[in-house]
Amino acid sequence: MKEIIVPELAESITEGTVAEWLVQKGDQVEKGDAVLELETDKVNVEVNADTAGVIAELLVEEGDDVEVGDAIAKVDENGEASASSDDGSEAKSKEEDKAEESKSESKEETKQEANEVSEQEQEETSQQDAEQPVASPATRKRARELGIDLNEIKPKDPVGRISKEDVEAAAKEKSEGSKKQESKKDDKSAEKTEFEKPVDRVKMSRRRQTIAKRLVEAQEQSAMLTTFNEVDMTNIMNLRKERKDEFEQKHGIKLGFMSFFTKAVIGALKEFPLLNAEIQGDEIVMKKFYDIGMAVSTEEGLVVPVVRDADRLSFAGIEGQIMDVAKKARDGQLSMGDLQGGSFTITNGGIFGSLLSTPILNTPQVGILGMHKIEKRPKVMPDDSIQVRPMMYLAVSYDHRIVDGREAVQFLDRVKQMVEDPYDLLLEG
Repeated sequence: MKEIIVPELAESITEGTVAEWLVQKGDQVEKGDAVLELETDKVNVEVNADTAGVIAELLVEEGDDVEVGDAIAKVDENGEASASSDDGSEAKSKEEDKAEESKSESKEETKQEANEVSEQEQEETSQQDAEQPVASPATRKRARELGIDLNEIKPKDPVGRISKEDVEAAAKEKSEGSKKQESKKDDKSAEKTEFEKPVDRVKMSRRRQTIAKRLVEAQEQSAMLTTFNEVDMTNIMNLRKERKDEFEQKHGIKLGFMSFFTKAVIGALKEFPLLNAEIQGDEIVMKKFYDIGMAVSTEEGLVVPVVRDADRLSFAGIEGQIMDVAKKARDGQLSMGDLQGGSFTITNGGIFGSLLSTPILNTPQVGILGMHKIEKRPKVMPDDSIQVRPMMYLAVSYDHRIVDGREAVQFLDRVKQMVEDPYDLLLEG
């Protein structure tokens, strides 16, 4: 009998929730067959059988939380899959006959075992005395005070003598473990308020819980500020109108706004590299690559798949990558690799009608650009005339611990300049 274990999922993922069993007790499985769908913080993954056989027992139920290394099922390598109900009844009858026979045999064995008990107890007692841990009376007293079992302590002394320091260290480790368990229980059992009027209670999915936790952490663990600007979209809209048919015929994909903003962001990040960095301990890690996260809204919550090496992609390449990851996100087909890393994030609340908002950092990144709805507004032109122009508010949230306001404001102004002059942006690539 072998157990199916929750495997290592990803560097930052240690647990998940059982979303759906793909097999039942009695099913035949081959090595590598998917047996369980696991909902993790980021994506749903399948757990595969690492041995062939018959599912003998399911150890967890749908909705249960499991951690890496937990056993979730048992596989009988020599078992046979469940047959028809008639065969099942016949097998059950045979099993009952065998059970009766084993009962009578067990009675005889019990008598024999009873006669051997006293001899075994004597042997075990003498063996336990010989295996008692070596420790001074004071150390034993301290262990009793702290509720520590000396048999569970690995002494540092090469001759095996347990010291008070060993006991204190074991007590500290035990205390930290208890606190961790209590904290975990507190997270799962939030205070509930009873209402006089009818309500529906729906358990938050693991992904929604993670999103909530990370958004709070982003605001608690960073000095987040936001600066705003507005961009005149006239030129970029005219360029799209001129080139959209030709672009689509050549590349088989529509020319959207995201490729322009992605290129503009990369250009600005090269001029203001601190917005493409992160903090690790007491060090600032300056990233020399441009993996741009694209926030995508799905039914289960916001995910941020990453467009890798976006600085090396053409406009068509960026549009194609964005379309690909967005489709995978909405179809629930994102892999861990699609979500890991990222040096800067772009989010577009404008597609839902947002006029202005404050985007929250996707930690450990220190910068995020928020795009918004394009709206016609009166604008004073350089010659003091007033024209109605298609305008968009832009917002950049940044971590003030390493990014100063001057850099953030200049970064956003540089994005604005490049978007307002898309012909120059196209020439620079």
